[in-house]
Amino acid sequence: MSYRVVHYINQFFAQIGGEEMAHVAPELRDGFVGPGMALNTAWKGEVEIVKTIVCGDSYFAEHEKEATEQILSWVEAEKPDLFIAGPAFNAGRYGYACATICNAVQEKLGIRVLTGMYEENPGADLKNKVLMVATTNSAAGMRKAAPTMAALALKILKGEKLGACVEEGYMPNGIRVNFFEKERGAKRAVDMLVKKLNGQPFTTEYPMPSFDRVAPNKAIKDLSKATIALCTSGGIVPKGNPDHIESSSASHYGEYCIAGVDDLTAETYETAHGGYDPVYANADADRVLPVDILREFEKEGKIGKLHDYYYSTVGNGTSVANAKKFAAEYAQKLRNAGVHAVIMTST
Repeated sequence: MSYRVVHYINQFFAQIGGEEMAHVAPELRDGFVGPGMALNTAWKGEVEIVKTIVCGDSYFAEHEKEATEQILSWVEAEKPDLFIAGPAFNAGRYGYACATICNAVQEKLGIRVLTGMYEENPGADLKNKVLMVATTNSAAGMRKAAPTMAALALKILKGEKLGACVEEGYMPNGIRVNFFEKERGAKRAVDMLVKKLNGQPFTTEYPMPSFDRVAPNKAIKDLSKATIALCTSGGIVPKGNPDHIESSSASHYGEYCIAGVDDLTAETYETAHGGYDPVYANADADRVLPVDILREFEKEGKIGKLHDYYYSTVGNGTSVANAKKFAAEYAQKLRNAGVHAVIMTST
């Protein structure tokens, strides 16, 4: 007799649609759907996905209590041996939903759980409570994520002891155990030092967190003489998205001239962002990138000048590493242009 699993996925992986269908309410389906096929294949008959729960990311975010209660009732009725969610990769709302549902299932129903996502996903904040497989930041990593999750699930179901996170592929969860290495610590330390000095790859045994500290700049004494620039992670781009900035997990940013532009109209600008309802931004992009207001301040003498260029990308699912790279590039351009301050808008 095979083990029974209930699987949770969002509307995208259920092939219902993208952001335009993120409002769909929870639904229960028989068997596996989408990524469940990869899990089922890896289990080779030892484990079966008996039900798949589908829920839109926006629906869960806006109706968390109702969605959680409905999903818990379905899981409780099915009485599975394991509950799996995702993997969500770097989709923020999806990751949050996966982690939240898993936490509720194990706390309220006492059923073991497993999920997977990128380490920078907001849902990863619950990694000390929910077992999570570390994935890449996009669904392109499904080929590696599914077998890793399947293997870990099988160990959980069979009651086998899990190895270290670096061996099993799950995120560090704060649990430390003593074990004995074959080589002495002094030798391992020297080996790592030699590799580091020679520019060779090595893996530390005690990774330290990397904290980003940005010191605030001094206040501008006279705004009436200052050049102010606009930047945004809200995805505002010229109509047609000429640089093809991705709606999620952006790999680049755009630089756009607004010299002589007083208003971002629906005919000339739009948003490329896939993480919020674009209707209002498309109707008036000034709601996200306030060019119209800055032009008023410019004419009234409240600021010296609005910079001729703005920089735009999509923050939805974009990794911290990419965001830092974008900012470093256009911050230098702004400095070279003599810009005194930047207004950075989100969504």
